[in-house]
Amino acid sequence: MLSPKDHPLKPLVFMRPSMLMLGALLLLGGCFRPVYLDQSGTNISSELAAIKIDPIQDRLGHYLETELTFLLNPSSNPAKPKYHLTITPRSNTRTPVIDTISGRATAGSLAIDAEYKLFSMGNDKPIVSGLAFVVASYDRTNQRFANIRAARDAELRDAKALAEQIKTRLIADLSKTE
Repeated sequence: MLSPKDHPLKPLVFMRPSMLMLGALLLLGGCFRPVYLDQSGTNISSELAAIKIDPIQDRLGHYLETELTFLLNPSSNPAKPKYHLTITPRSNTRTPVIDTISGRATAGSLAIDAEYKLFSMGNDKPIVSGLAFVVASYDRTNQRFANIRAARDAELRDAKALAEQIKTRLIADLSKTE
């Protein structure tokens, strides 16, 4: 009689969990689809490249427009615009931490929200609209130019984060509408 130690199927006992995991992955493999592929099966990157960004005012607008242009069309091959995107950013600086001895702010927060609307060319009704919001903190010192530079760096970080948010939301919305 065979003892449990000498059983010929003993190595299969250790393979059971891995076989179950492999089976689950194979079953669920069809549930996922790439983000850059819309429902009709076309590439969403070409749709993003066809978005013309309307000029945005101020320094923050310049940073945001530059970041978005790069994110939406990284190859910089000009595509015929099918859409135009309008963005209205608003910024607010807060000083949440104040030194009790000197009475000066030791930290600052730059909060920016941007309202965006995507229109088809020649159409006044927005296809997609939304609001993106970011906050970047920075340290403040008693040196004036260091404070200015730190605030500008926070503005740059906010512009990059806003551009990423808007791009992600546009991808999600365009893949649903197509």
